[in-house]
Amino acid sequence: MLLTKLKKIFPRISTRGFYDLYSGRTINHEPYRLYPKKDFDVLIGLKEITIMIHGLRNNPSGALAKFVIAKRRLSQLGYTNPVIGYNYDSNTVGAQYVMYALHALHTGIIIANKNGRNLARFVIDFKRKSPDTKIRLIGHSLGAHVIQSTIKHLAKNTKNKDILEAVYFFGGSISADALNPKNGSAAQKIIARKIRNYYSPYDDVLRAADDWNWIDTPIGYNGAYGKTISKYSQTMVKPKNHRFVSYAAVLSSFP
Repeated sequence: MLLTKLKKIFPRISTRGFYDLYSGRTINHEPYRLYPKKDFDVLIGLKEITIMIHGLRNNPSGALAKFVIAKRRLSQLGYTNPVIGYNYDSNTVGAQYVMYALHALHTGIIIANKNGRNLARFVIDFKRKSPDTKIRLIGHSLGAHVIQSTIKHLAKNTKNKDILEAVYFFGGSISADALNPKNGSAAQKIIARKIRNYYSPYDDVLRAADDWNWIDTPIGYNGAYGKTISKYSQTMVKPKNHRFVSYAAVLSSFP
């Protein structure tokens, strides 16, 4: 009953069902869908919005729970602007089983990277309607891949300079060298203010992924390697575990 109610009232951008959960193959070429659509009309002309992108192993109800956690925590920190969700096919086949987890992760990364095109399209469409509204992106775990890909797609057009206000990573699974001067040049152009990375050497999931070489030294584990772009900064935190609710609990301020 509560889930049904939340679905009706929590605004979210969705590409659910657009990608095959076993292979990552594209099966629906729509850019995105909006739910409830009327809620997005209300966002036009506002000062700013924040979009939360969840991580791996989230079915629709799990993703919705992450959006609610984000909205509630940011509200507790005094953030009064709208928080909306970005809901994508991250519940890949076998993610809950160790023997299939690596394949599920690789499929999740394929889908997350493809979603960069979808989210970039939303950002461009929304900014055309509401050019003065600032857009912030929050990405947890695999959500960092969605954001990284979104930035790359936006960077294809020079008119998109500073189109995003800021980006925040929580336990991000992109590479630790993703924001060095070479790899992060697109982010430096597309993001107006800052990229803040909340990382944790205590994150059990990222530690295992690093130890098993499943992910090439995730930026959410020990932070960024070496020199980074000037808009990047990082903060070490100590969440109880890898779950987004744990990272949200140790967040002390926003934005």
